[in-house]
Parts: sequence; structure tokens; C-alpha cells
Amino acid sequence: HSLANRSGTFVEFRNGMINVSPIGRNATIQERNDFEAYDKQHHVRAGFVEILREKFKRLNLTFSIGGTDITYCLHHVEKDGFEEIHFFGDKTYQGGNDYEIFSDSRTVGHTVKSPADTMRICTELFLS
Repeated sequence: HSLANRSGTFVEFRNGMINVSPIGRNATIQERNDFEAYDKQHHVRAGFVEILREKFKRLNLTFSIGGTDITYCLHHVEKDGFEEIHFFGDKTYQGGNDYEIFSDSRTVGHTVKSPADTMRICTELFLS
């Protein structure tokens, strides 16, 4: 397998961040799924992040696989005094785009496989 199925923008400048997509922003869902399986074996993104960390270590940048560091949202809700903040995600493994918030000490993380799975767990936790 190779990275032959790539299309669209690969480097995108966003407000406060640079988004790099090794497969391209225009990839289909199937191409993204294929790349995810390929990346799990070949660690393309993790290797790229390590290179970037080394090259730019003097700039004190934050690198995140999977997009924006979604723990940022916690800054907005933690001041509201919730006793618990539950997070539900499907890619909660290390390297997955949900890992940072799933493993954050401010959240109770739940790994789910579908919206129905999320509903089942919510029902068990909050409505039983």
C-alpha cells in the first residue's frame, strides 16, 4: 500500500494554527479509513510529528495528531463548576484524535463505537 490516493490541500493555514494533512483535505471517507489503517501500521503521522518537534523545538509549539487539541474546550466549561465532565469518542487510543481529551484528568472518558453506543452509556450513567 502507498499514499497514492491523496487529493486536495495538504497544508492549510488556520487562525492560530497550521493544519497538515498527509492524505489531503479532499480525501473521501473510504480514503481516510484506508489511510488510518495504513498509518496504524506505518506511523506516518507520528513520525512526521516527531520530525516537526525536533526541527521546531526552539519555538515551543504544540503538535497534535488528528487536528486541533480539543482539550481547549475544557477551559470554557471548567470554570462553570461541573462536578464531572464526560467525554465520548471513538478514537480514544494513543494517537487517535480523541486521545488528549479522553485521557485528560478533567474528564471522565468513554470509548464508543456509534451514536447508539453513546446513548446506551448515557442512559446507564444518567437515567438509570
